[in-house]
Amino acid sequence: MKKLNFLKPNRENLSTYLYTGTFLLLMSSFIVFLNAFFKVNLTSFLPGYVDFFLPLVLGIIGLHLIRIEFSGIKKLDLLNKNINTSTFNAILTLLIIFTIIKSIPPLLSWFILDANIAGDTKDVCTGSGACWTYIKIWLRRFIYGMYPNDEQWRINIAFVIVIALGCVGYFATERFKKFLTLYYVVIYPIIAYLLIYYLISGGSFDLIWVETGAWGGLSLTFIVSFFCLIFCFPLGMMLALGRRSDLPTLRYISIGFIEFWRGVPLITVLFMSSVMFPMFLPQDFFMDKLVRVIIAISLFEAAYVAEVIRGGLQALPRGQYDAAKSLGMGYWKMHIFVILPQALKLVIPGIANTFLALVKDTPLIFVVGLLELVGMLNLAKTNPKWLGFAMEGYVFAAIIFWIICYAMSRYSYNLELKYKTER
Repeated sequence: MKKLNFLKPNRENLSTYLYTGTFLLLMSSFIVFLNAFFKVNLTSFLPGYVDFFLPLVLGIIGLHLIRIEFSGIKKLDLLNKNINTSTFNAILTLLIIFTIIKSIPPLLSWFILDANIAGDTKDVCTGSGACWTYIKIWLRRFIYGMYPNDEQWRINIAFVIVIALGCVGYFATERFKKFLTLYYVVIYPIIAYLLIYYLISGGSFDLIWVETGAWGGLSLTFIVSFFCLIFCFPLGMMLALGRRSDLPTLRYISIGFIEFWRGVPLITVLFMSSVMFPMFLPQDFFMDKLVRVIIAISLFEAAYVAEVIRGGLQALPRGQYDAAKSLGMGYWKMHIFVILPQALKLVIPGIANTFLALVKDTPLIFVVGLLELVGMLNLAKTNPKWLGFAMEGYVFAAIIFWIICYAMSRYSYNLELKYKTER
């Protein structure tokens, strides 16, 4: 064995450096693990400050020893490239690992070990953990809002049909795939609106009328997000094309619209749609507040979608436009078949980010009296029988929103991979 140089590990003694570094790294993590989970301190015989910093020092030395450039081991090179490029990054990595290890026991205790889920009253929640009984009792309200219990089957059926119709594209044959754009842009929104209007609202076909003020919870979050996503995308695409148009009037109208809506907070837009907008309507004309909310959010988000799509349009080389024109394509044919497919493919991450922000902005509709998921949580936490359990409600809402947003994020990532082309 050649002479070891611990200050600068190399490939000549790869096994020695790797085994020694891995042992020190595991030892440091093991010390923190025992202390966090079992309150056992293996180094308690050392002075206080040495005892405190010893796991960090061992971990730093261990990561230093395995920091070998071009070791030939794929996983080791990947680790060194991403989290072990320098001593500073090694310290940050260890601090994150130790923080996670230290956080697991109290989180497990609060979430599971000391939590309560049995019973149906506040009295069963006597421990130090979470009171999931609160979530269990209020779950129907968190999902359906104040919608009558005996009529909630209408929401379930409407959602099942809308989801089923949304999956038509996965089963379409080659003959019908060319009509999918027309279906999703025009036909599908109309069918979804009719289902929600006649099935959830009722008033027809012997169904009890339920005003939108009684709608709420997670179902209302989905309804608002669904229609806003459908309406803001085509409007944003038109605004992006309008802002790049050679027609001055159209261009300045698009610019004015985008800059106006991007310059005001969403909560202000919702407040104006609830209070000011009805003042400009004829006295005999009535527009439901849910419709006003959907229109307001769609217009607001369309401005952001427009800028994202405009970025994709500007990223295309001029040669794409010239090639389409050389084939005799007009403006709309060129954009529909050549420009927009390429531009939209480039901005999938940006569009997904805008849609995620839209979903997370839906709790702001409380300013118009609509109580979606977070609104119902705020209502439930003020109930005299369930005071003091706001934390469980917000954790529940955070988990639900994370699942929704993560699913949308993964779907957008799959679209990126599906339409990825080498440039």
